[in-house]
Parts: sequence; C-alpha cells; structure tokens
Amino acid sequence: MKTRIGGADVDLKSHARVVVIGGGVVGCSVLYHLTKLGWTDVVLIERSELTSGSTWHAAGGFHTLNADTNMAALQGYTIRLYKELEEISGQACGLHHVGGLTLADSPERLDFLKAERAKHRYMGLETEIVGPEEIRKLSPITDTDGVLAALYDPLDGHLDPYGTTHAYARAARRNGAEIHLHTKVESLAAKAKGEWDVVTDKGTITAGHVVNAAGLWAREVGRMAGVELPLHPMEHQYLITDDIPEVYEHHTELPHVMDPTGESYLRQEGRGLVIGFYEQDCTPWATGGTSWDFGHELLPNDLDRVGESLEFAFRRYPVLARAGIKQIINGPFTFAPDGNPLVGPVPGLRNYWSACAVMAGFSQGGGVGLSLAEWMVEGEPSRDIFAMDVARFGDYCTRPYTREKVRENYQRRFAISYPNEELPAGRPLYTTPAYGIWKAQRAVFGSGYGLEHVNYFAPEGEPLFETPTFRRSNAFAAVAEECRAVREAVGINEVHNFGKYEVTGPGAEDWLNRIMANRMPREGKLVLSPMLSPAGRIIGDFTIARLGPERFQLVAAYAAQAHHMRWFQQHMPDSGVAVRNVSLDRLGLQIAGPNARKLLERVADIDVSKEAFPFLSVREMNIGMVPAIVSRVTFSGDLGYEIFTPAAFQAALYETLAEAGRDLGLKPFGMRAMMSLRLEKSFGAWLREFKPEYTPAETGLERFVSFQKEDFIGREAAQRERDNPPARQLTTFVVDADDADVWGDEPIYRDGKIVGYVTSGGYAHYVRKSVALGFVPREMVEDGAGFEIEILGDLRPATLTTVPLYDPDGTRMRG
Repeated sequence: MKTRIGGADVDLKSHARVVVIGGGVVGCSVLYHLTKLGWTDVVLIERSELTSGSTWHAAGGFHTLNADTNMAALQGYTIRLYKELEEISGQACGLHHVGGLTLADSPERLDFLKAERAKHRYMGLETEIVGPEEIRKLSPITDTDGVLAALYDPLDGHLDPYGTTHAYARAARRNGAEIHLHTKVESLAAKAKGEWDVVTDKGTITAGHVVNAAGLWAREVGRMAGVELPLHPMEHQYLITDDIPEVYEHHTELPHVMDPTGESYLRQEGRGLVIGFYEQDCTPWATGGTSWDFGHELLPNDLDRVGESLEFAFRRYPVLARAGIKQIINGPFTFAPDGNPLVGPVPGLRNYWSACAVMAGFSQGGGVGLSLAEWMVEGEPSRDIFAMDVARFGDYCTRPYTREKVRENYQRRFAISYPNEELPAGRPLYTTPAYGIWKAQRAVFGSGYGLEHVNYFAPEGEPLFETPTFRRSNAFAAVAEECRAVREAVGINEVHNFGKYEVTGPGAEDWLNRIMANRMPREGKLVLSPMLSPAGRIIGDFTIARLGPERFQLVAAYAAQAHHMRWFQQHMPDSGVAVRNVSLDRLGLQIAGPNARKLLERVADIDVSKEAFPFLSVREMNIGMVPAIVSRVTFSGDLGYEIFTPAAFQAALYETLAEAGRDLGLKPFGMRAMMSLRLEKSFGAWLREFKPEYTPAETGLERFVSFQKEDFIGREAAQRERDNPPARQLTTFVVDADDADVWGDEPIYRDGKIVGYVTSGGYAHYVRKSVALGFVPREMVEDGAGFEIEILGDLRPATLTTVPLYDPDGTRMRG
C-alpha cells in the first residue's frame, strides 16, 4: 500500500530500525535527533497531518524556568537549537526571543525566584531579579501594584508551532528519515526477538524499536503494547485579542509575563496579545480515551471557567479591559502526574520507548528528542533525566490516581514549589500495617512512589501539617527531639520506603557480580555497592545481603523500583537467576541509637552480641514470635539494625519492640530526622548525591567498587576515573546559616566566583550545625577551607570539612 510522504506517494517499507508513532513536535524532534546521531533507517507514522494533535493549537511559548536543574538545562538546549534547526532545514521557526518576566507579589514567591536564580548562576543561564521600575520599563502594560520583583529571562520567547514542527521534519528527511502521513496505526505485536510488527491501515512494518510519541493518543498506543501510561489530557484555554494601540505602538515587541497569582501567562501576538490560564476549576478531557476521529478541531469555549483569572488579569494588564477578543482557543494537552514528560524505555517491554506527556513541547521537545535518541543509539542519555524517566512511576498510577494527580498538577502550574511540600491529591494510597500505629502517635505523613511514610511526629498542641517553606518550618523543634532520641537512647522507624529485591538461583552470584560494582559478600554478610551504567555513572546504590548460597536480598531507594527492575530485566540471563520485587511484601522497622543492641538482645532468639553479630552482618532470627531478616547496618550513622519481616507480621514486630524498649527511651522518628542524622555522617542520598549524573570517583563511592573483579558493567569507565581523578569532588560544608538552610542546587562561591553547587543539605540537629553537601574542584578540597553558599539571595560563609561531624571514626556505628 502507498502512503503520502513529502508530497509523493511512497510504499510503506517492510522493515525499519525505528518507527516513531506521532507527528507532533515531539515525534518530529525524536526523528530528527535519531538521524543526527546516525540512525537513518527511521520512519515516522502520522494518522493525519503533522501537528494534528496538541501541537497545532499550542500557544507556542518557550522558557527555561523549571524546578529541576537538568530539565531547565534541556529546555535551554531546546531553545538554543531552533536557530540551528532553521539553518539545517531551510524552514523558518518564527522565532521571537522577547524575554520573559515571572512576577512575585509575596515574600514567599520572591524566595522561590531567588532560589531559581541561584540555580541558574551555576547553570550558565543569564537570568536576573528585577524590581517594579524595571518591570514597567520592559512591559509598560503591566500594573506592578503589589509586585515585589520579577525573574527576567532573556531566552524566553515564542515561535510558530507549524513552522517549528516542519523544520524538525525537513531536517530529519534530509538525513534520510521517512514520514508517512494519513497512515493510522491499528495495532502493535511484539515478536520473539524484540522486534515489533506495526500494523497500519496501509500495511505492516516490522520495527526494531517503536517510539510512542502519540501525544493525545499516547494512552491508546500504550494499550496496544499492553501498558497503561500514567498521563491524562486536560482542557486548556487561551485568548487572542484584537489590536491594542499600547501593544503595536510600543517600540519593541513586549516580553512574556507570567503572573502566578493570576494563574496566567501573557505575550504579544502581532498587534494584540495572547493570554492563557491555568485555572483551579480545570477540566480533565477524554476520560474514557481519545477518539481516533479527533484532529484539527477545538473544544467548546468555556470562559466561565476562567472568569476569576480573567478578572484578575484585567487588573494586572488594564489594556485587556478595553480590548476585544479575536479568538478563544480551548484545546487538550497531555500531562503526567508531576507535569514532566514520560521518556525512555517502558519497563516490562523490549524496545518500546516513550516520548509522551510533553505538555511544554516547544520548551522541552528538543531536549526530549535528544535524550531519547542518545538513550537508543548510545545506550544512555548524556545527562541525568530521571525527572522525566517513564520509570519514575509504578503500578500505583492507576487511571483514577493519574487523573487526580494530573488535575492537581494543572492547578499548580504556577504554584510555588516548596522543597518540603507534600501534596494532597491521591492520598493516602498505599499504606503499611504500621500506618495506624504512627497515626495514633500524631505522625505527619509524606508520600513517595505512592506509599505513605512518616516525616515527623507533631507534639500535642501542634498542627498535623508541616508549613511549606524555603526556611525552617514548624517541624524544626520536633525533628530536633527525634534526632536527640536516636543519638542518646534508641529510635524506631519504618524501613518500608526502601525498594527490596530477592535474587535467587545458581547463577545469582555471577549475575550480581556482573551488574554490581562491588564483589558479592560471603553468606551472612553485607556489602554496599553502586550499580553503574556502561559510562560509569551511578544508576543505583545498594545494600546487598547474602542470606544463603544462592539467595540474596538487595535494598535500595524505594522510588527507583521500576528504574531498577527495568535494568535487571534488560540484563537478565536466559536461565539460572530469578529476581522478585518484595518491596511491599517484606516490610519492617529499624532501631538505632546507643540502646539499640540492648533492645535487640531482649527480643531476639539468637546471640546478637558485637562478637556474634558484627557490623555489616545479616542474620535470620525470630524477634519475639516474628520471623525476621536483621541487617547490622543503619542510615542513621549510629549503632543500629534494619529488621525485615513479611508484611503481615509488621504490627506484631512493632508491639514486641515497643514493649521491650519502653524503659530504654525508645521513641519513634521520621524521615526528616533520618535526613538530618545522615548529614552528620556526610552520607549521600539517592537522586541528590547518587544519581545518573555522577560517578563513584566523584562521590566517594569508589571505595565500594571492586576493581579486582574481571568484568562488571561500567568497569572500564570507573577505572579510567580511578586512574585519572575527575575534576570535581563531593564534600561537606558547615554553613553559617540564618533561618534558612540549603536544600539543593545552591551555587558555591570562592573568592567571588562560582566554583560548584550544593547537592543537598539541611540542619544537623544533634551537632547543631547547618550542613551542605556539594561539588567543588578537587584541588580546593582542604579541611577548613572557606567558601560562600548562596541561600535565597544571601551569600553565607561556609567551611569545608573532610571528616564527619558526628562519630568521625565510626566507633558508634561499628561498635
């Protein structure tokens, strides 16, 4: 069968290395970047015309502002790509680099913008904080009454969605790609060797890889492969005004203005304006699925839905009250639960890739295309993109849950993103048997990967809610007391928010030695081990316990379950190894503090003395009547034990420990205290110090890499760094902070120049110091060296320390 390609009828080929499904800006970007990296046997299939989904009715704005620094960097890449794309393709993108202002009309909003500006400093983005007078100079139509300041970004602007999409398509075609229009994908069939039969109404094409870039139809294309992708379309409305003299008579094109309080964005469109809204009274679209007949049409106008926002906009931009409305655009866009794209290999499937839920396609489409193409061609992206990895979500993302979180994210499009904020939609979802126990003790819960966990315990008379803030919150004193209990007596909390895997079989040891950087332990012992990508970057940090000759327990970050299981499955041998995710089946508790051994001795049915049960050992025992796996290790950095048991026994385990520990000062503690305690030991955390952007030699994990092993994934890259130490090194700082501590991504200065950045930090309550972990040049790492760290616009003195602030010799932890 013939289909339309580039103005001519061309047969649909029988085979291709890659088939990209979807002809919006994202699909065309993926196609172009694949050809740019050398894969030219690639085909894009589009059911209608290019731009037929969300792309054609997009407002076409682009910006770099994003709470995740890697996402912001990829948005910067996208924006800088457009001029190059115009030159390659010969197609104009209709670029307007007019700059953008994000307004702040409260101290909290200004704190947020200051924090973002600080990130931009070390990223090389030239943003700045400007006052009301400068705002009026840049945008005379903006009423600055009540506005404290704004973040100005000169890279912000807008473009022509049609021209930009066709520029990607033309560039891809010039590199050898094929694009088939008016070709509908009807089904997908996985083949034994990892290929896919892509069945269309014009014939079948066998693909080595399939990319789902189907936009509004991504759910349907996902279901063809047997997966439910966590995304949902939302209606989105913007208005185009008639000509406005204050606009067309201005000597330059007006900048974008984002007014978060008014839930609106505004830009110039010819001689008038475009203004769009992210209103609270928002509407999920196509809850039953997207019709294949939907295309180049709009949804019915619904100005009542944006009435309050429009009224606010009339005050912020008085010219709007005198302007007529030329057109109302109401169209659907797809969102993931957190608003970031869904990119990468879909867990559980071979050679099926996602490039979906890219709601800001003209800010992110280039970065998405580049990252996915690198992943496919080179085996991994060139930077950490976990924030948009499709594997950051799991099976808990049911359709109703996804819809609730998408709605919440839409409503919060312009909300302040506080680092300590816990959002309410879709909660509680997963809970453990101990949930009611903690709730009765006034627990304040957080949520991660769908599972409730305790952040801290509120004292009587205090609210069961932590105030979102960039500064020290109302939890400060309570967390301090929990830390004191651990350091001076014994604390207890859950170990449920670790991912846990059981690996068994005659080939288990060899397989683990292949995918892990450290050598596997002897029976009854533990090792800590990074898991590395081929490029030597950290894709996991694990505690590995050997429970038997062919039986291992792996423990890692709970939120990385799908990420890790995908890697395990991609590298699984044909036989001899079985991996089971037991994260919710095997729960438990940990106890930590100087009285931890006394407590364990009272309830264990074996000898747990220091000599019989030393540091980094594991034993199977009974705790009272409860069967348990007990590891002699703890993230608190103190004497401690992690106790794992089948979920049905968790409540009994708690009651046993609570009764036995009553006179030992046993107190519950939450994740806020755990994160404070680990800072005192300079312990890194997943996605802060340990993530796919960093290497063992940079982070100090090199000591857990066994170079005596002949072969493991990432060995060659890790050895190169061992022999040629990297330029930067992770280290610890004591900060002279005021009422705000670092959270992460703050720039580090020396002698007035930016030399590094913070990965994480906070207040270390027991040693009573504000602490930051971060990267600086290796040659600057000297105990006592002075630096400065920017916190909410203020430069605070910081002193580098090369030894942990608590128990520097590890005598408590190992004792």
